[in-house]
Amino acid sequence: MRVVFLLYCLVIGLSTFQAQGLGLWCYKCVSTHPGCGKDFDWRWHWSYTCPDPNDKCVKIVERKGAEEIITRDCLSSIQGIRRDIPADIYEGCRPAARDIRLAQYVFNDIDELDIKRNYYDNTTFCFCDFDQFCNSVGKPAIPAMIMIISIVVYASNWLHF
Repeated sequence: MRVVFLLYCLVIGLSTFQAQGLGLWCYKCVSTHPGCGKDFDWRWHWSYTCPDPNDKCVKIVERKGAEEIITRDCLSSIQGIRRDIPADIYEGCRPAARDIRLAQYVFNDIDELDIKRNYYDNTTFCFCDFDQFCNSVGKPAIPAMIMIISIVVYASNWLHF
């Protein structure tokens, strides 16, 4: 009985850590969603596995005056829609790149379309790729390893090993 229980705990623990090795887990939300602003609440948002094996988590902070929009996602998911991603995508935060050719041949008088992407005064990209869920503000309260160790310790006291 004791051996079966220990094997069960070992299988659960290894399957938990094997699932993390498939890809980087990042949060995917915009600050207009509840719990996704400066005070990030990880209980409101699911994590997503990034599609690219060498992906990075990205947090984009766009400011205009007192208005601030924060976007969290995987780098491979935003590469097709953002043209202002900095060339240096290593760990850390850096300002957005400026594309002078953006909307060069478009003559549009509607300011609300923002075809030149110049509405925000300050755009910052923050990249991370070594920690799971690293594009959040904080970490989950109880990591999986601590939870598994506490279960095994409790079970060993309960089964009198």
